[in-house]
Amino acid sequence: MAVAVAAGALAEELVTPPGRRRAGGRRRLRLWRGVVLVLAAIYFFVPIYAALRFALEDNLGHFSLAALSAIPHATGFMSAFLLSLRLAAVTMAITLVLVVPTTIFVHLRHPRLLVAFDGISLLPIGIPPIVLIVGVLQVAPSILKGTPYLLSLEYVVLAMPFAYRSLDAGLRAIDLKTLVEASRSLGGNLRSTLWRVILPNLRSALLSAVILTAALVLGEFTMASLDLYSTLPVWVVNTELLTAHISVAVSILSLLLTWVLLLGLSAFDRRQYKRFVAVAEET
Repeated sequence: MAVAVAAGALAEELVTPPGRRRAGGRRRLRLWRGVVLVLAAIYFFVPIYAALRFALEDNLGHFSLAALSAIPHATGFMSAFLLSLRLAAVTMAITLVLVVPTTIFVHLRHPRLLVAFDGISLLPIGIPPIVLIVGVLQVAPSILKGTPYLLSLEYVVLAMPFAYRSLDAGLRAIDLKTLVEASRSLGGNLRSTLWRVILPNLRSALLSAVILTAALVLGEFTMASLDLYSTLPVWVVNTELLTAHISVAVSILSLLLTWVLLLGLSAFDRRQYKRFVAVAEET
């Protein structure tokens, strides 16, 4: 009986035209894609909705904006927020200065080392934060060991995988050697080639690296708490013990800020792509 059923299914498959089989495969793929997207949306948005509802309700369950209006006046919020912003700015600057020239140099002069760099760039993800802190303390200048900017050096290590991956993808999308050779043939030196040729083509990758680094700094808790500095994530956790509504509201606003930055980057990419297409059509 089983053999007869299998033979019938095989005969039906052979009789079905190839176009219909491909259409059926595409429908099944779209169906599974829709199922995965719905499950992912439920997984991400249900906790966000629960947190937002908690932040916008008072103790009696009524809608209230008291938690949002109390955020600027909360004790220690502004100092923690400004400290996180300063650390984010310093971390982004150091990360770009270190990662951008290194990635360009490896892609241009030593492409065989890209596999090794891919593995090295993943090390900070697998190393515990306490180990990173001890390592940074051993090599950090003594003038930084008593300041919160020591966290910037630690955040640079944490941000390296994300910044490197973003820049690596941007460099793989362009013909770097051809651009450099064309610039040199027109009389451009290394500095002008970097500023006028390479970096403009990496604008989207640079923005991605900057946004990912800023999001990491504004959300990192472990290192800041171990170093005993009250950054925004540390303040959120400490405030949760006293005023949970304000703590959750700040967390939601931080998440929305990250989304706005990512949406702005996406809109910038689309605008740059349309401009490139328009220039290509004109030429």
